[in-house]
Amino acid sequence: MTGRDPTRTVGQLPTPETGRSRVPRALTRIAWLLWVASCGALVAWFFGGGGWELPGLVAVDGLTVVLWVAVSFFSGIVHSYSRRYMAGSRTIDRFFRRVFAFTLTVMVLVAADSLLLFGAAWLAMGLVMADLIGHVEGWPQARAAGALARRYFLAGSGLLALALATLWWATGATTVSGVASAVGSTASPLVLVAAGLLLLSAMVQSALFPFHGWLLSSMTAPTPASALMHAGFVNAGGVLLVRFAPVVTLDATFMLAVVVVGAVSALGGKLLKTVRADVKSALGCSTVGQMGFMIMQAGLGFFAAAIAHLTLHGCYKAYQFLASGSRVEREAPTAATPSGSPGLAGTAVVVATGLAGGVLFAVLTGKGTSLDSGLLLTGLVVLTVLHAAREVVADVSAPAAVRYGAVPLVTLPAIAVYAAVYRGIEAALSGLPAVGYHAELTAVHGLVAAGFLAAYLAIESGVYRRSLRLYVTLVNAAQPRTDTLLTSTEDYNEY
Repeated sequence: MTGRDPTRTVGQLPTPETGRSRVPRALTRIAWLLWVASCGALVAWFFGGGGWELPGLVAVDGLTVVLWVAVSFFSGIVHSYSRRYMAGSRTIDRFFRRVFAFTLTVMVLVAADSLLLFGAAWLAMGLVMADLIGHVEGWPQARAAGALARRYFLAGSGLLALALATLWWATGATTVSGVASAVGSTASPLVLVAAGLLLLSAMVQSALFPFHGWLLSSMTAPTPASALMHAGFVNAGGVLLVRFAPVVTLDATFMLAVVVVGAVSALGGKLLKTVRADVKSALGCSTVGQMGFMIMQAGLGFFAAAIAHLTLHGCYKAYQFLASGSRVEREAPTAATPSGSPGLAGTAVVVATGLAGGVLFAVLTGKGTSLDSGLLLTGLVVLTVLHAAREVVADVSAPAAVRYGAVPLVTLPAIAVYAAVYRGIEAALSGLPAVGYHAELTAVHGLVAAGFLAAYLAIESGVYRRSLRLYVTLVNAAQPRTDTLLTSTEDYNEY
């Protein structure tokens, strides 16, 4: 109409099919082929009755094949999602190469038997993830977040290197399996030092208190990288404790320390989540809490439960991050969805569902049926079910009959699925040394159980909100590093 050139300058981003580079498509296909191969390895391991090894280098056992399936599945999802998410980015090839390199590094890590190879894979995994956190070149905040994460990961790798060197010095073994055979049944001072260094390295990797700062400062990472981080990277702390179970289980007092470390982060992460308003930061705080649960399960001696937890949590958290954009709403303020006390009938449904969930878990897994640490594990399951059930029942936007009926119909099958996954992973780990360890109940376990119950009641009743000092403490603890914060919307618009 005006005679000007109607050339279109702004339009839809290119789809994966119209992009010029073949790298994203090729690496996505390879990632899914790795998953298919991993599933085949799991089936072969199960029916073949054993694994495979290259003596002194790698050993494929039940833990390896289970984690191969989980890691390659998460990687395939992230690769597929990233083809659209990263479309139009000039750094898309570099992003895909790093994601794929991360996948291969983790798969090497979980198969490594050589102490040197294990330590090298751990270091490489951290460096690649730090690069993914700082991927966006135009953001100084991304570079700062990547540099911060890199310092943490180098420190964690240094702690692991010291632990491995100490184990080599104490046992003379150069492989993980050799260490398991040589440590014996009594912990020497050197082995206890190595166990402490392993725990510290796991705490850094899993972003447990007080090392959670790198995780809460990593929100500049592209969303697919965040999904991979929260679904896979942070879980490596639990994998480390399981792989070196013969070392960490030698001393009962040390295992109590592992329980306390995990409990502090589990409770702290839950509280931190209540003061974060943005979606990704709240998910990050949730991860801190969930990793605390995972480490605590390892401290109780339930290593199969820790692996089951990290696998299922990985699925859930990957979905939450990849769907985080759909949870951001731009609309005029309206009245909040009514929510409050579930009432007498609702409370009865919640309590009955929680107790039924605990009984079902105990029956299906055999945990909590005797006076040992299984009681604490089953108690945590009950509290988790109570919390989830109360959230559904208290939401009065749906009819009462629907809410009351949906809670047990959804929760109890979910517990059954969790128990089935737990038993399957327990069977896969049955041949590993020291994974059959179970801690005896102590006063410390009782204090941990009381702490969780008190925290549950405080959060559900809202009592904790009355303390301004607690609120300020939580806000300060949940703050990312200031130089990693994007404070202007123009930063987002430009990149």
